[in-house]
Amino acid sequence: MKKTIPGDGPVTIKKYANRRLYNTETSSYITLEHLAAMTREGRDFKVIDAKSEEDITHNILTQIIMEEEQRGQTMLPVPFLRQLIAMYGDSMQAMVPGYLEASMDSFRRNQQQFKTAVEGAFANSPFAELAKQNMAMFEAATTAFKTGGAPVTPGTAAPAAGSVSKDEEIAALKAELGRLNEKVEKLGS
Repeated sequence: MKKTIPGDGPVTIKKYANRRLYNTETSSYITLEHLAAMTREGRDFKVIDAKSEEDITHNILTQIIMEEEQRGQTMLPVPFLRQLIAMYGDSMQAMVPGYLEASMDSFRRNQQQFKTAVEGAFANSPFAELAKQNMAMFEAATTAFKTGGAPVTPGTAAPAAGSVSKDEEIAALKAELGRLNEKVEKLGS
């Protein structure tokens, strides 16, 4: 996930006493929203306190999460937060960061494998265009969900095949779903 485009290593962001963040790569002041966008783009950065030179990246990332959660972009359920808080001071505390990082890496890999499997399952079938449109709709809905945007309306769905009866279309979709399940099972093993 860490990606550095210009320069060698992470972008250095300096945080000044007046709470302003300064991007040393672009020589400009930025906001937490800019850092959140950089994170989503896979840009690696390090935030340091301008006065003490202390690395405060962890604090800033936590602040970004708190702001996202306050805006209604809740991703962390209350039971999870309670469990996380309970782990502080626990003998297993040292293992939690590694476990959470590995879990998120696994989640992202599975998400990509699923997307690849869905695209591959319909690649050479008469439903390829329908699958492509459905995948685009799924991605739009996911984006809308992530950004709090408007949900995808049913009117944006792919048009039904004109000359195929509903029963034939359902049977064909069930067959494709079966083939897709087989591919997903193969990926899982």
